[in-house]
Amino acid sequence: MRTSAFALLAASAAIVIAASNAQAADLPSRYSPAPDYNAMPTFTWTGFYAGANLGYGWSTGASRHYDPPFGVTGGGRKGGFIGGVQGGYIYQLGMVVLGAETDLQYAAVGNKGASYGNTYYPGDSDGYFGTIRARAGVALDRTLVFATTGFAYGDIGGNKGLDEVLGAHRDNKNNWGWTLGAGVEYAVTNNFVAKVEGLYVNLDTKDNYALGDRVDIRRDTEFGVLRAGLNYKFN
Repeated sequence: MRTSAFALLAASAAIVIAASNAQAADLPSRYSPAPDYNAMPTFTWTGFYAGANLGYGWSTGASRHYDPPFGVTGGGRKGGFIGGVQGGYIYQLGMVVLGAETDLQYAAVGNKGASYGNTYYPGDSDGYFGTIRARAGVALDRTLVFATTGFAYGDIGGNKGLDEVLGAHRDNKNNWGWTLGAGVEYAVTNNFVAKVEGLYVNLDTKDNYALGDRVDIRRDTEFGVLRAGLNYKFN
């Protein structure tokens, strides 16, 4: 009799527990499910880019003219418009950004001309230059501060020699040298990047016109550049 009573009590308890669990399952939970986490994509500087720039350049070197009666004397300096295109690739490692860039520029940075005795040798302001540079910088989210250095080449105008047949004339010769600079870029969008950059360019000095043993015009091609530009970054 006691065994039957105990079995009945156990069965009743099991039914009550099962009913309680079923009722609890039907009740709404007081804890909301964790929402899905969709992180916003972080901007990266890694990728190829290309763009255009414009700015101002000023000569820091002077052309030199050799004439036996007067020896070697220097010409004037001149500054002017600079504009061109650039392109390159950069790779981001944490906050460090490394890359390479090349550019090609029109440069109205030459010499004002000079007088030697009774002869005036006019300056030639038209020219061009280009660079092939390494870049290294620090990325602060969408701002990039960088330094750059590398090879430079070009033909920046010097003084013209006076030729009886050709008139005022200057030979076009490419010079090679080096460049050093720094700048800052800001990613306006994920694709468009604005930049401001300064460069110092030093090209090797060469003769740019000679007339026998009387006239030999040389130039010291050194100039500074301050330019602004806009790049399109390819994702």
